Amino acid sequence: MIHSLARTSCPSTRPAGGPAKRWRAVLRCGARLAVAMTLVAWVLVIEMPQLSAQSAERANIVFMLSDDMGWAEPGFNGGNAELTPNMDRLANQGVKLTQFYTHSVCAPSRGALMTGRYAFRNWMDWRSEDFGKPSYLAKLGLTLAINERGEETRRIHALDTKERTVAEVLSDVGYFTAITGKWHCGEWLPEHLPMGQGFDHQYGHYAWGIDYNNYTIPHNAPARYAVYDWHRNQQPIQEQGYTTDLIANEAARLISERAGQADANTAKQPFFIYVPFNAVHGPIEQVPRYTDKYTPREAALKCLDDAIGRIIGAVDQHGFTQNTLVIFANDNGGLTEEMNRPYRGTKNTTFEGGVRVPCVMRWPGHIHPGSTNDAMIHIVDLLPTFANIAGGDASGPYPIDGIDMTETIVHGEPSPRDEIIFEVSGSVRLPTIRSGDFKLMGEMLFNVANDPSETTDVAEQHPDVVARLSARLKQAGSERPPLGKKALLMDPPLPYVYGMQENKSAPDWLIESVNEVRKTQPTEWPPGTTPWPQAPQGATIIYTGDGR
Repeated sequence: MIHSLARTSCPSTRPAGGPAKRWRAVLRCGARLAVAMTLVAWVLVIEMPQLSAQSAERANIVFMLSDDMGWAEPGFNGGNAELTPNMDRLANQGVKLTQFYTHSVCAPSRGALMTGRYAFRNWMDWRSEDFGKPSYLAKLGLTLAINERGEETRRIHALDTKERTVAEVLSDVGYFTAITGKWHCGEWLPEHLPMGQGFDHQYGHYAWGIDYNNYTIPHNAPARYAVYDWHRNQQPIQEQGYTTDLIANEAARLISERAGQADANTAKQPFFIYVPFNAVHGPIEQVPRYTDKYTPREAALKCLDDAIGRIIGAVDQHGFTQNTLVIFANDNGGLTEEMNRPYRGTKNTTFEGGVRVPCVMRWPGHIHPGSTNDAMIHIVDLLPTFANIAGGDASGPYPIDGIDMTETIVHGEPSPRDEIIFEVSGSVRLPTIRSGDFKLMGEMLFNVANDPSETTDVAEQHPDVVARLSARLKQAGSERPPLGKKALLMDPPLPYVYGMQENKSAPDWLIESVNEVRKTQPTEWPPGTTPWPQAPQGATIIYTGDGR
């Protein structure tokens, strides 16, 4: 700009005339150049805040994930609207996705979100606690591990640290990254915990299903007694409150801090806040409000809705509305088919009721409010989509399965996805693939487009489709890496608190609180029974109680 103004103010040709005339021309040139330089200075002063604002244009991302909520439970999918006004308001402010898919249980979906890769690729289709459960281990031809003292214990299993997580992708381009809630990608070794996998801030619990009021996991399979599991920045903390409320409060606090960290002339650091609630996963026993009118599960759902409203309120209150992608989804299907109507199946199955989940997204100015999108999207697609929105690079040490869905979500373009691989051989559940309108589940074939409730097996009518999809599943299954020896064991088999380092220095208050919980637990179990559900057999699993 300066060179251009200088050329305009002072012609490059030598002025005609004698020395005095040439000197006057030089003075006029200098005066014009001085004015030009002053204008440039003012332009730069004016533009500097604009440049800072432009650097802040990368969207913040707030991703809230519920746990075990059924397709039919939120009002926007036909549930009781009294229970979910905030979820429904979010749906009205954004887009409702009707074919958003996950894996069929907690940890596989979370691993897929973290890596943009199907769960089978890094054995995240197996949960960490599965390696302490005989009925699950039998599917791998394994038995319970025995430590050097002759005690039954769990083999250590977690998300591979070589993976590049979505938190690392966003951190690499300057995002503040936080998790407030349930991790479930490893609960023992430091490198497997959230701050070893790319998060700047951690709050909540590491393992599968915490008691909402005393912050213990009811059992540490194969041990059948409680373990404490409540942490901030990977140190145990002593708090009072209902975990759903506490998780929302932490997320709201972080959003408030983000708003206060930048002055008027400095770009705010974009943020990714991942809020995986444990609600409405079991155990659901003591819910702090609404039980005078609703069942405990309904009350827990309404408390979850309160929490979602609190987080959205924090986004709006602090001026982040326009520049924040807010997402609410669920990790897998509900425990009963009634929760998942009109879809067949439950959590831990690959019927539509186990893998098609509620999902809504809001991003004012980008996503049309009150819209519906029928595009097929899988949770692995969020990593490359977030990377694109953030201006980051989704690539990592391994090829990803996720596809950038920005154009599909924002502009309604057709989904580039035509295939989802839910399970392959070596999984607990039946090998399952969806390709176009068809879904092959074991030996059953369904036309999901014509028969979304999967009432009719059409395998005999389409042997060519069965053959093609079977071959594709076999080929994908051949890409599963070896499991390895799983030689690392949890020691002690029954810790007081999750996190190996945290357990070594567990404070007295923690030990006392865990002992009080353990006093209330059964000391004997009938032969063949356990406090956890047994592994699925065939296509189905039947949950009793709250599915813990």
